[in-house]
Amino acid sequence: MNNKPTIITPGGESFDFGGLGVNWKIDGPATGSRFSVIHHPIAPHALAAPLHFHRNEDEYSYVIKGKLGALLGDEVVTAEPGTWVFKPRSQWHTFWNTGDTPCEIIEVISPAGFENYFREVAAVWGDLKRFEEINKKYALDMDFDSVPGLCERFGLTFPEL
Repeated sequence: MNNKPTIITPGGESFDFGGLGVNWKIDGPATGSRFSVIHHPIAPHALAAPLHFHRNEDEYSYVIKGKLGALLGDEVVTAEPGTWVFKPRSQWHTFWNTGDTPCEIIEVISPAGFENYFREVAAVWGDLKRFEEINKKYALDMDFDSVPGLCERFGLTFPEL
């Protein structure tokens, strides 16, 4: 763990999943594995992920700009700038940009480690079989069949894998 003052600048390591961006900001080793931080830019009307269920991590999303929609269990919420959305482990959820302009969120993931999931998926982007293997490795259940219904229900787009 780094005990020196640290400044995290704009830019840095990033990947665009076709509507959901990932900018890695704070990795687990810098926090003693207590948490990690990701910056997610989300394109207008983009579904960030299929309905999914984390077995090991809680996620806390802070809206910087735009409007974030989320399905948390059976509840649909909309969050504007300055709002936090808590997505606890063991709850089916997904999220998206509800607006016509970009949405940006900061995601705090606890405990750390899941930030590397995005790196691994980025490295095999487009290979659905490898994607499913990575999901198993990170104890993440993902309902790929949920995508068409979510897109229709909320007027969203999602990239083909």
